[in-house]
Amino acid sequence: MIKTNERSNQRVRKLVMTAMLSAVAAVLMILNFSVPFMPFFIKLDFSEMPALIAAYSMGPLSGVAVCLIKNVINLLIKSSITGGVGEICNFLLGVAFVLPAGLVYRIRKTRKAAFWAAVIGTCAMAVIGLVLNYFIIYPIYATIMPIEQIIGMYQAILPGVDGLFVCLVTFNLPFTILKGLLNTTITFLIYKRISPLIKGSHS
Repeated sequence: MIKTNERSNQRVRKLVMTAMLSAVAAVLMILNFSVPFMPFFIKLDFSEMPALIAAYSMGPLSGVAVCLIKNVINLLIKSSITGGVGEICNFLLGVAFVLPAGLVYRIRKTRKAAFWAAVIGTCAMAVIGLVLNYFIIYPIYATIMPIEQIIGMYQAILPGVDGLFVCLVTFNLPFTILKGLLNTTITFLIYKRISPLIKGSHS
């Protein structure tokens, strides 16, 4: 009976912590900002950081849940020019980032393994982001703004780029890698301090 109660308490705590991290991720997603040398419509945020923390502390499914909930919240409170497609793509990118990290860390719980798992997730997010942007997101944007005008925004920064794919490889791919590495760095700086609070332990 005691063990049953402990498992039940752990499940409740896991649900509560997942919900709290999802709320933090939703706020961080809203608090996005422009960065230098990128078109104005490309924004940086740190909303994958709570999802990565959830994946490390409570398992990969919790990390996926945070990615899902933050996008649902964002879709409900903000108008979306992509009709939700942008949020779906953001969810898929978040999963590509946190799922391998959480799976590897579950198997080998070392700092080194967690770091390289996040690096692998960052690379996966960048490659998947390239595919999603080229085949889904930018074609949708092109129904609102001509694709030539979108490419022109990239060319205003770097005149030598020509064509959507070259623009995405030159700008979006390294940007996504940078975003993943920044989220990873912040996670590693704070994880050890907050993981006992999430897990309900003092170790």
